[in-house]
Amino acid sequence: MLSSVPGVGPVLSVALLSDLPELGRLNRREIAALAGVAPFNCDSGTLRGQRRIEGGRPRLRRVLYVATLAAVRCNPVLKPFYLRLRVAGKPAKVALVAAARKLLTILNAMLKTNTAWRVLPSLTTDS
Repeated sequence: MLSSVPGVGPVLSVALLSDLPELGRLNRREIAALAGVAPFNCDSGTLRGQRRIEGGRPRLRRVLYVATLAAVRCNPVLKPFYLRLRVAGKPAKVALVAAARKLLTILNAMLKTNTAWRVLPSLTTDS
């Protein structure tokens, strides 16, 4: 079922199922934190620092990052998301980590609802 998503191959599927057995049981924030793609703040008082990804499972994060490199080229949901972030001025790595988190959220929802990959038609109409 996971391999039906464009950009998700057998390596990522096996890595997710073996390194992240909680996939499909937790909410999107918890699953992103476990995978190590959740942004954590470095704030103190009135100082607002940069957000960083940390913690989680580093081996899974590396596999997810490389899979996201392929997914932003061929996935009809992630490609426009990644390009929109790049046009907005986000650095490439920041946009890739955001796309990795979105991909993980999609996969988590698919396992939670036991559905296969499908792209919903656009809700906008030409006026």
